Amino acid sequence: MGAQLRVYKRRIKSVTATKKITKAMEMIAASRIVKAQRKVAASTPYATELTRAVTAVATGSNTNHPLTTETDTPTRAAVLLITSDRGLAGGYSSNAIKAADQLTERLRGEGKEVDTYIVGRKGVAYYGFRERKVAESWTGFTDSPSYADAKKVAAPLIEAVTTETAEGGVDELHIVFTEFVSMMTQTPVQNRMLPLSLDKAAEEAGTKGEILPLFDFEPSAEDVLDALLPRYVESRIYNALLQAAASEHAARRRAMKSATDNAGDLINSLSRLANAARQAEITQEISEIVGGASALADATAGSDK
Repeated sequence: MGAQLRVYKRRIKSVTATKKITKAMEMIAASRIVKAQRKVAASTPYATELTRAVTAVATGSNTNHPLTTETDTPTRAAVLLITSDRGLAGGYSSNAIKAADQLTERLRGEGKEVDTYIVGRKGVAYYGFRERKVAESWTGFTDSPSYADAKKVAAPLIEAVTTETAEGGVDELHIVFTEFVSMMTQTPVQNRMLPLSLDKAAEEAGTKGEILPLFDFEPSAEDVLDALLPRYVESRIYNALLQAAASEHAARRRAMKSATDNAGDLINSLSRLANAARQAEITQEISEIVGGASALADATAGSDK
């Protein structure tokens, strides 16, 4: 019985140490959510005004440009998937990967070839384990992305969009990331970044139904769109990276809170079992003492006779 009590004590000690770790990770994730939310809020005005500028140029000109003009028969598409570098975040990465798989399946069903670009070690490991081809990948910054990281990710995507499909370019650019809705809700979303839908862009910029002023473009509308294209893609990717970072921290905080609560429940259960084992051990010792005393009394009584 003493050996069983020692086993319970070791398990309680181990679970208590795990609980301290998960509680610390929960508090760290909670503190990082606030910073990530502030970055998302700071990046939104720039992205909105940039979308407004693109909408104004596209509406005020008849220029055919990869930013706003759809191909009659698109044959190739690029999908950017944003996951996390670290685990212990519940189903955060797996949900984004599942959304990317659904998007890829739909695009292939439309007869399009798909080039996959991945941000985050979890996505890279998933595709690597299944031996799926990845056009390019980036890791090491998912929990705190910077605009420089967004530019690094956007560069090959912009090049693919501006290259003819016969030379390895793409007709469409899609992005899959996890949108931060609230501390308890993070939703994987699939957005088509390019070609830009003017109706959707006007809705995002708050100009839907609004009569836009007429502009003169210098040197030309095409040159203006050429200058806006990289800025638009970079800003959208940066905003998606920030949304994903906030979602990752929120998912990790929720997962670590659940782990901490489960550890507490397990400690209580093990404590009850340990107390029961200790009580059984004490009862057995008392029984042995009483039994020994009774046997001694019987032996003494027999000798007196």
